[in-house]
Amino acid sequence: MSNGLTLGLFLTIVRPEEKAILAAAERRGVPVVRFDDREVTFGLERPDGLPSVLLNRSVSHTRSVYAGRCFEHYGVPTVNAPDVLELAGDKVRTSLRLQERGVPTPRTVVALSAEAARKAIDSIGYPAVLKPAIGSWGRLLAKVDTAEDAEQILEHKEALASPIHSVFYVQEYVEKPGRDLRAFVVGEEVVAAMFRRSESWRTNSARGAVAEAAPLTPELRETSLRAADAVGGGVLAVDLMEGKGGLVVHEVNPTPEFKALQGTTDVDVAERIVDYALRQGRR
Repeated sequence: MSNGLTLGLFLTIVRPEEKAILAAAERRGVPVVRFDDREVTFGLERPDGLPSVLLNRSVSHTRSVYAGRCFEHYGVPTVNAPDVLELAGDKVRTSLRLQERGVPTPRTVVALSAEAARKAIDSIGYPAVLKPAIGSWGRLLAKVDTAEDAEQILEHKEALASPIHSVFYVQEYVEKPGRDLRAFVVGEEVVAAMFRRSESWRTNSARGAVAEAAPLTPELRETSLRAADAVGGGVLAVDLMEGKGGLVVHEVNPTPEFKALQGTTDVDVAERIVDYALRQGRR
């Protein structure tokens, strides 16, 4: 039962994940207020008709953060909180926080010019991985195998107009067994995890990686929860790789998709998300 609570859903499009969330809310008799991130506007005064809690499912990092700030201003709790969205959505800030909290993560060097990036790649060694500071689905990632590769990629990034390409995030290439791991954290619990297998070095589900269930080992639980706590907690996907010395966390996704994960587990991920969101609304 809703107990008088309403759930806000801030979204771009209705993907399978949002359909599952809407169905979970309907089963509980919880009214849902939808906010289309392409149409909604925010004034400075608190409007009428606000939900008890907001679930932020926009595909845009920028829209998510600013909308979260506005709902926070109105006194509406959000999942995830804007501080979490802002931190976890930025790979540079995430890496800094993981290192500060002692969470194992690949060696990373940040550079603010192409010339400095050349030095950063040399310091990491070949192969290295060059990533945008903000982005998902494995887009604009580059594996840099040689100095010649580095020169071509950096020249290309220098020619791009977007300010985000003036920040160079360089990470060591972790040899992995044709797969990585994604653990789905809701609050204080790792609800499920999956391997993502691919012949490509990029093992994103959005790029065709094959998902299969992964056991929730003590190491996976502990490392994932520590990573989630480091960025502020909430509903988070923790991406890990199996390094030579154990698991390392390379990203934390604050607005995660879970269609592929749901296909590997009997746990109803959308139910867990809605339960967690409603608990925040009762506080």
